[in-house]
Amino acid sequence: MFRRERSIPLRGSAAALCNNLSVLQLPVRNLTHFGVVHGPSAQLLSAAPEGVPLAQRQLQAKEGAGVSPPLITQVHWCVLPFRVLLVLTSHRGIQMYESDGSVMVYWHALDAGDASLVQAVFARGIAASGHFICVGMWSGRVLVFDIPAKGPNIVLSEELAGHQTPVTDIATEPAEGQDCVADVVTADDSGLLCVWRSGPKFKLLTRIPGFGVPCPSVQLWQGTIAAGYGNGQVRLYEASTGTLHVQIDAHARAICALDLAPELLSAAEDTFVHIWKLSRSPEGGYIEVEHRHGECVPDTQVCGARFCDPSGSSFAVTGYDLAEILRFSSILSPGQQRKGRPSWRTCYKQRRIQSPTAHRSSPLPTRSCCQHTVSHW
Repeated sequence: MFRRERSIPLRGSAAALCNNLSVLQLPVRNLTHFGVVHGPSAQLLSAAPEGVPLAQRQLQAKEGAGVSPPLITQVHWCVLPFRVLLVLTSHRGIQMYESDGSVMVYWHALDAGDASLVQAVFARGIAASGHFICVGMWSGRVLVFDIPAKGPNIVLSEELAGHQTPVTDIATEPAEGQDCVADVVTADDSGLLCVWRSGPKFKLLTRIPGFGVPCPSVQLWQGTIAAGYGNGQVRLYEASTGTLHVQIDAHARAICALDLAPELLSAAEDTFVHIWKLSRSPEGGYIEVEHRHGECVPDTQVCGARFCDPSGSSFAVTGYDLAEILRFSSILSPGQQRKGRPSWRTCYKQRRIQSPTAHRSSPLPTRSCCQHTVSHW
């Protein structure tokens, strides 16, 4: 269970963009950084555990060529093995800063030469993989930047061509030195997922077809892809093969954010934030899903949600036109949380789980478990 804590005020509000919240925890200094986008600026806040804001900074999108101020599309902290960079994407380019936003170390302008007159030009989707930072583009390409241990000598090392529609989000997972491991996944507006193996040269391992619904947010967990879609579904795939494990009818409207720490957090435009426990069955290795918590943010179009610490004991939420960051923290110890509801073993091609807030009926035979509907495929 989670309870509402003291919220963090914003100077402005959050724009109606998916994944419009980034969180960086600094345990040594007992601080948490928050980043939120609104129009041509990104607001950075540092807060103590009690939610008291200690510092605020606003970053503006670099102008580049054009007559109007560029709009920022995403802000994200990239944690690399040797440094942390803050990355901003906009309609004009990609900006990389030191973690506190004080110094810009790199600027990459977008080339609109191959865009049609009616096509919007922008960058969106940011993730770090090893000493690389991957950024998605409106054209479907993914730019891979090689980041040095220090200094501004950042190099565009590769452009990945796997998508035909704009990239929406990118997720990564440490490969831990294993060969042939899928450790990067990219998503686009058609719902297509591309699975990659990172390295000096990225290799495309598999494509997971879309079904005409955008995939605004993805995450990677122990070789499993968690993908959130515009129809409110969360689908879990095997990263290496693209096999569907579980389909969760989690929300009634489009999902806007997913996060892992280590439980799965899903947030959508239906005002709900859900937390799901993911685990593998020790007998057959099947994915098990258990609904842990649901939180409603009344009269708010949620646009961003993130866990605030690696243990998943707290999370934060942003909403469109909401001039504050909402914070929630667990009121149970990890041991108490594990004593919650029983989970259903969900074998791929056999189960579909439906959230009570999804309000969708299924023509398939169903049985009820802990206020969720499990349908046999």
